[in-house]
Amino acid sequence: MFDTIEKMISQFDGFITLYLLIPVLLLAGLYFTFKTKFVQFTNFREMFRLLTEGNNEKGGISSFQAFTISLASRVGTGNLAGVALAVAAGGPGAVFWMWLIALLGSASAFIESTLAQVYKVEDKEAGAFKGGPAYYMEQALKNRKLGIAFAILITICYGFVFNAVQSDTISAAFNKSFSTNPEIMGIILVILTGAIIFGGVKRIAKATNAIVPIMAISYIMVALYIIITNISLIPHLFKTILDGAFGINQAAAGALGAAVTQGIKRGLFSNEAGMGSAPNAAAAATVSHPAKQGLIQALGVFTDTLVICSSTAFMILISGVHTSSSNDGIQLTQEAMITMVGPWGSIFIAVCIFLFAFSSIIGNYYYGESNIKFITEKKKYLQLYRVLVLGMVIFGALASSSLVWNLADIFMVFMALLNLFAIIQLAPIAIRVLKNYTQQRKKGKNPVFKAKDVGLDNETQCWN
Repeated sequence: MFDTIEKMISQFDGFITLYLLIPVLLLAGLYFTFKTKFVQFTNFREMFRLLTEGNNEKGGISSFQAFTISLASRVGTGNLAGVALAVAAGGPGAVFWMWLIALLGSASAFIESTLAQVYKVEDKEAGAFKGGPAYYMEQALKNRKLGIAFAILITICYGFVFNAVQSDTISAAFNKSFSTNPEIMGIILVILTGAIIFGGVKRIAKATNAIVPIMAISYIMVALYIIITNISLIPHLFKTILDGAFGINQAAAGALGAAVTQGIKRGLFSNEAGMGSAPNAAAAATVSHPAKQGLIQALGVFTDTLVICSSTAFMILISGVHTSSSNDGIQLTQEAMITMVGPWGSIFIAVCIFLFAFSSIIGNYYYGESNIKFITEKKKYLQLYRVLVLGMVIFGALASSSLVWNLADIFMVFMALLNLFAIIQLAPIAIRVLKNYTQQRKKGKNPVFKAKDVGLDNETQCWN
């Protein structure tokens, strides 16, 4: 009976991804790209400048810390295990569709994170700011019920299901490399997670601020070494990816649909553009203008997919293990690393996935906490949420990989659709904010935002 339920969940996941998620995600990305006049490309240099801008105001966290919290959630199992799942199920062509959804999705990321900044509120207890889709649904759309629905979805999706995916991947990687018992791995993760999540957002910011750059750079350096030492294969690699994305043979064999579906689905799981997750971190930043965080979060999508996901994909395709191995997910990535650098590669991936996924657990937890506070300020519910998060971390370490991944995909679809429904309606506000920012930058100013300048008199709590 359990196998039948798991099969039904898998089929439902495939249906809603193909007929709901993919068309809406692509159309929304195109719409935002054109409406913002290609903001993700025309402001690329500005994104890097903003990343180094400090926080000179009291309260809140810096732009860089907000960037690392959101990147901590983006950079996780999706980059190492998710890419391998996409290549195993959809072939090399899935990589192209991951790139496409990142390029278009970065415009969606700009819109949602800018809106999160505009409609953020002060979190007096934490000495910071809080916000996200639930907050702009209530304030801008005047629909608290819709906000509560989203808050419930993101809490279940990130706090519970996505964290189960992270712990599942850590458990599988350590079991392959060190034969670690999943129960023991689950207990270790619970202890480490509990020590951080009971410390509040400032501790989360400090932890991710330290972990993310180290883990990302070390992984990218090894992947670059593999790519550079096999540089002669790169032209053929791109040809293989493009053939897989558009090739006649792939279409005839029915593999083209799998490439599109897997590439977009795993791309969204990894970079989260348009899902409504990163805006929760973006709202926490203390900046002088909302567009600053919009641009920084758009950069996060590029960093996640075009750099880190591509590194994993290239490594797998260069090694060729995807054509002969029966494994997928993190174990396929481990096989690729072993093929390219030797036995130590499996241990390196296990350590990397621990750092990647553990930082994601921290970032995912914060998204749930922010939305629990939106629903109620009663501390007993926040404490209950923390306990349930730890329970799902153990569940993920012990449960079937296919079950936790399919559940994650389903909740991801519904969350993304609800958020896109809201930001499509609110896009004109974000575009006015971008125009205001651009005008000030052209005058050589450090942009400072006032709600009245874009026709939002007394409609926001922090910008009046």
